[in-house]
Amino acid sequence: MIVTIGGLAVRIATDDPVFLGILRQQYAAFTGAETDGAPIVLEVELTPPLLQSPDEDLAVRFDGEAWEMRRGDFMARYDPKTRRGQVRQSANRHSIDSVIRIIHSLELARAGSGFLLHAASAVRNGKAFVFSGVSGAGKTTLSRLAPPDVCLLTDEVSYVRKGDGGPDCGRKSGYQAFGTPFAGELGKAGENIHAPLGALYFLEQASGNRIGQLGRAEALRMLLRNILFFAQDPKLVEQVFAIAEDFIETVPVCRLSFRPEALVWELIR
Repeated sequence: MIVTIGGLAVRIATDDPVFLGILRQQYAAFTGAETDGAPIVLEVELTPPLLQSPDEDLAVRFDGEAWEMRRGDFMARYDPKTRRGQVRQSANRHSIDSVIRIIHSLELARAGSGFLLHAASAVRNGKAFVFSGVSGAGKTTLSRLAPPDVCLLTDEVSYVRKGDGGPDCGRKSGYQAFGTPFAGELGKAGENIHAPLGALYFLEQASGNRIGQLGRAEALRMLLRNILFFAQDPKLVEQVFAIAEDFIETVPVCRLSFRPEALVWELIR
């Protein structure tokens, strides 16, 4: 099965048809399409739960040849040169979902082209808008309040990269937001579409609806706080920082204060 997100294809190989059926349902809108480049291949071996303690924290490290990823519910190894990896996990979609997110974050940082962000995002009138903030800031609330003309890309993990996701992806200077299958509280995947990024809003709930400007330093600090990056690798961390700096110079970054009412969407166009 091939899962393509943000123009990056990942082929998942498993000999368990039941597990494959679970994944086909989870990634239904994101399966089947290959990009011009060869897909990343992940061989999934199913094991009894759990491999280690269920409370074990995520660890991602490079051993000189490949990335090793480990958490209480999975162990994985990914070689960026051969673009192949192995995953050992129980038969649940959450583990492979996490591995795919980590690999995307590594590949985006390595290419210097984008990042995953703890944020909701949506498309309206041909433009994408990203809504970020700490837990409880209102990402899911804003998603639920979206009017019918809004296409939801995600309510949990936003995918931001340069280019348009097509054959020329990476050659254009503008940033795009892509739909993802990474669901949050809404429990459903986003639309498999992408659009030029109009603005990034950092959310806060308030007594009224208004948009305020953010200074460059504050915008950068808040952006870095919400970028999802899991590897303790100085070179890639430097890459992520450079991408974030370029992003805030390219895309409007604002604070959106709002009441939990549909009227707030009148500000987002």
